[in-house]
Amino acid sequence: MTLPQRVSGGTGVSEGADGPNGTAVSGDTALYQEVQQFYARQMQLLDEGVVEGWAGTFTEDGVFTANAHPAPQRGRSTIEEGARKTAAQLEAREVRRRHWLGMLTVDERQDGTIAARTYALVLETPKGGQAGVLLSCTCDDVLVRQGGELLVQHRSVHRDDLPA
Repeated sequence: MTLPQRVSGGTGVSEGADGPNGTAVSGDTALYQEVQQFYARQMQLLDEGVVEGWAGTFTEDGVFTANAHPAPQRGRSTIEEGARKTAAQLEAREVRRRHWLGMLTVDERQDGTIAARTYALVLETPKGGQAGVLLSCTCDDVLVRQGGELLVQHRSVHRDDLPA
């Protein structure tokens, strides 16, 4: 059985070739897996407090916007500074934060950038306490390839509990 796959640019579907065990495979599958692995590494860096490494997953001129922030954070160093402050606050409160991303969509654009969208759950666990969902949001990214690596050029986070 051949399953329909998204084509580059998200303009429709195309038939994928049968792969092992009758699963559909395409060039889009490889990109999807690459982006999924990128996010796994990126969120693990953030959740482990490796702020410099996490900020390094953004371009030098990267932009981070969120409807929870009064203004966009522009530039890798500014993004890193914001993450460092949050990490220090979590450490002072003895809280562990985890980001769980799912429902990933990936579309390669004609200009070579990649549009990626995820749903995200942010969980917090106080030391000795019970884990709980802090918030849910969507995350819309523009990814670019530099030096063979994916980087976030622009991230827009929209918390579900706040006005757009």
